[in-house]
Amino acid sequence: MTKLSVNINKVATLRNARGGNVPDVVKVALDCERFGADGITVHPRPDERHIRKKDVYDLRPLLSTEYNIEGYPSDDFIDLILKVKPHQVTLVPDSPTQLTSNSGWDTKSNLGFLTEVLDKFKHAGIRTSVFVSTDAVMVEYAAKAGADRVELYTEPYASAYGNDKVAAVAPFVEAAKLARSLGLGLNAGHDLSLENLAFFHKNIPWLDEVSIGHALICDALYLGLEKTIKEYKNCLI
Repeated sequence: MTKLSVNINKVATLRNARGGNVPDVVKVALDCERFGADGITVHPRPDERHIRKKDVYDLRPLLSTEYNIEGYPSDDFIDLILKVKPHQVTLVPDSPTQLTSNSGWDTKSNLGFLTEVLDKFKHAGIRTSVFVSTDAVMVEYAAKAGADRVELYTEPYASAYGNDKVAAVAPFVEAAKLARSLGLGLNAGHDLSLENLAFFHKNIPWLDEVSIGHALICDALYLGLEKTIKEYKNCLI
């Protein structure tokens, strides 16, 4: 069964817009679990414009499902991960100023760097995932670097879905088959939604996990959080 990890960054963005603690990020995370989410994802950035370090620490002892922390492996991020010890760390190639993730790693050019970082996390007992495009070379070098999983960057799929969904998913299916042949686990995320998720999962049913934040929180404004999580889970059956 493919797990649904809810990214709660947007909840933190809303809280930070007014200061204080409304909405309560920790409570929302626990409610997501209660409503059926299989995990919680956070992506702390250096400027703390949404998830703060305090949130990362506050969530760790309270979550009963899988805790996934995304981020660029700066020294501060590595230190945070080794202290918090989430179930999974997902490495993304974001610069500190990026609004959101918009590409996968060049795993070939960064092989040495990624190998060193992944080794630190693996020795700490943390499952590792590397954010990649569908380029076969990028998937292969993620495996060479020692990643446990890759997370496919799905924005190109989401953008092309409305025009030709079969063509849109095709490169992802090939990348997923390659990852499986290399012994890599498989995650996916970025712009997956109620519109396009079921078709993606139908074509790649061996997905381990999808991480969804922006679309899910937007849908929750109309459907409510509990119903929204159930709808996303239905897409993964």
